[in-house]
Amino acid sequence: MGLGSLRSASTAAVRRWRRGVPWAPPPRPRRGLGGVAPGVSESPPTFGFLFDIDGVLVRGRYVIPAAQKAFRKLIGSNGQLRVPVVFVTNAGNCLQHVKAQELSDALGLEVSPEQVILSHSPLRLFRQFHEKCMLVSGQGPVEENARNMGFRNVVTIQDVRKAFPLLDMVDQSRRPKELPPLTTDFPTIEGIILFGEPVRWETSLQLIIDVLLSNGNPGAELAAVPYPHIPVLACNMDLLWMAEAKMPRFGHGTFLVCLENIYKKVTGRELKYEALIGKPSIVTYQYAEYLIKQQVERRGWPSSICRLYAVGDNPMSDIYGANFYNSYIKAAGQARAQAEVKRSVGMADPRSEGHSELGKDLYVSLESCKSILVCTGVYSHHGDVPTDPHESVTETVFHGHRDFHFDPSLVEASYVVEDVNEAVELVFKKENWSQE
Repeated sequence: MGLGSLRSASTAAVRRWRRGVPWAPPPRPRRGLGGVAPGVSESPPTFGFLFDIDGVLVRGRYVIPAAQKAFRKLIGSNGQLRVPVVFVTNAGNCLQHVKAQELSDALGLEVSPEQVILSHSPLRLFRQFHEKCMLVSGQGPVEENARNMGFRNVVTIQDVRKAFPLLDMVDQSRRPKELPPLTTDFPTIEGIILFGEPVRWETSLQLIIDVLLSNGNPGAELAAVPYPHIPVLACNMDLLWMAEAKMPRFGHGTFLVCLENIYKKVTGRELKYEALIGKPSIVTYQYAEYLIKQQVERRGWPSSICRLYAVGDNPMSDIYGANFYNSYIKAAGQARAQAEVKRSVGMADPRSEGHSELGKDLYVSLESCKSILVCTGVYSHHGDVPTDPHESVTETVFHGHRDFHFDPSLVEASYVVEDVNEAVELVFKKENWSQE
């Protein structure tokens, strides 16, 4: 994604970002990931942060004051981040460089697009679909986002509606006044990408179901329902998210619940996903770890990052995801140890057997990914923050996605704090780092 047009493309978004409190940037140039200034004596970091955005750093268009305090601690005397930081959000209705500029304006440091993971960012890895004709659903620049991720043949819900105007019938005012001619040159849709919640749910639900039931040819009538259906990739599974309102708002996970239940009611079968992307999926945290390591290389820090701290407000995505990844790290460590034992007695190294993906899994370098739950967003405690985090996140209703097994231990945060500033203070204390 080019950065040349960053300023002009994001000006309107920056102007819309209204701060919750006045804030003056530190009296030094804003910098982010540049080289290290001469004379810096602080030891290189062995840990990094993964920050959620909505409910942790901002509420809608307002900056949470604690976020500004936290980043004053995170910025060193050279005007740069003291530790590697990646922002991991399940939002996906914007462009990556625009979100980076919004964060830069809100936090008072230069956030690069390479520090921001949107819910759909790992789609870059799904190269097997990049040449296929893909239907995209959501709002905002979904077509541009798809092309930025590598997809070259994209059609939108609006393209389908225009080509087949008789399919969208809920809103009577949008029904065609005359019988339109048949469309014969529309391409066969080979897969679906669900980027985020759309604006007109009834239109998107109807047309996506039509595409699934027609094997990618919504103008056709098939004798039998095709199953398995064409591939579906879904980004952002959050049932709820936190904006300016007192109570959480519907997220894309709610839209997915509707789609899954309509499909099952109509066909009697389960809607299947080729991939679920965004928190709490493993691939999102793998991608975050990769970006953290890239930052370390760019800054020239000699030490490896051993520990990640994931700060979020949603137990079902942020906490579940971080704990899920921590379990993955532990399992990979055990597998690595077993592989070392096998090699010591002369057994084959799995990497030499053509199992390249397995080999990568065996050599994960992280020790842990700890979860920190803040009380400024979806999760809100009543009374004082409990000393035992297990007491605060017991869920009576599972808000996670259908395809993720509910394990109560995965929604129990490693730590519960009031806000992101306390989260940073906690981590610095545990890592024996100066608060200033």
